[in-house]
Amino acid sequence: MTDAPTLPVVFDVDTQTFEADVLQASLTTPVLVDFWAPWCEPCKTLGPMLEKLAAEYNGAFRLGKVDVDQQQELAGMFGIKSIPTVVMVKDGQVLDGFAGALPEGQLREFLSRHVQPLEATDDGLDDATPETPEQALGRIQQAIAAEPDKAELKLDLALALLRVGQSAAAEAELAALPVNLATDARAVRLRSELDLAHALKGAPELTTLQQRVEADGNDWEARDQLGVRLLLEGDVEAGLDQFLVILQKARDWNDGQAKKRLLAAFTTLDDADVVGRYRRKMASLLF
Repeated sequence: MTDAPTLPVVFDVDTQTFEADVLQASLTTPVLVDFWAPWCEPCKTLGPMLEKLAAEYNGAFRLGKVDVDQQQELAGMFGIKSIPTVVMVKDGQVLDGFAGALPEGQLREFLSRHVQPLEATDDGLDDATPETPEQALGRIQQAIAAEPDKAELKLDLALALLRVGQSAAAEAELAALPVNLATDARAVRLRSELDLAHALKGAPELTTLQQRVEADGNDWEARDQLGVRLLLEGDVEAGLDQFLVILQKARDWNDGQAKKRLLAAFTTLDDADVVGRYRRKMASLLF
């Protein structure tokens, strides 16, 4: 068997290579994506440290570099608002991230949550039975009891609460996060999931929304709510298709709501193939 891409440990990323070199490649090896620019002073500090750690980890993860000046489309798709911003892509999805130039100690702590140097990866832990959402919640609550001042655990708690259906409690924990964690990729994902859930408060049932859209294809509110309901009820592609219709025919409706819905959905979905295809469809309508 060949055909597997042989990427260097550090490589440049553009819109043409993103799908294969980042999303697909992350199915076998995590990819850390560094959004930077030549004029960015903090980037000049962070970049060399990331490259040093990539080499030190000996291929346990790869480092993809995105020049936001040259790759504005990619930066837009990820909603990059400041640089440097770094995201960890694993198994085809954004798993974690941070903004700003962290000191080396914090970088090592961040990496240790997701990867280990290759020399230390033959311990068989990957074969362990995954814990249930309820078990994860209990484990995190115990960890917080032992280390109540460790802020990172509060974000873990918010995510765990959402996974067991306690959205109000998850939202409360999210709102209480310190500023440095509010832009964490996991917090962004949680916020997106909560926003989608909020969109259905007071919304009609699925059949009613379908009837409204069939009766009037330009009923953008009904189509938007239909897309969210389909998405949250598991008919992902049908839901995303509703947002694409709005994006194509009424891009500016409700302050560009369709694009926001798509970006929120991409943040929450685990299917890299679906996300990749619909990112390209969205881009074809926007650019």
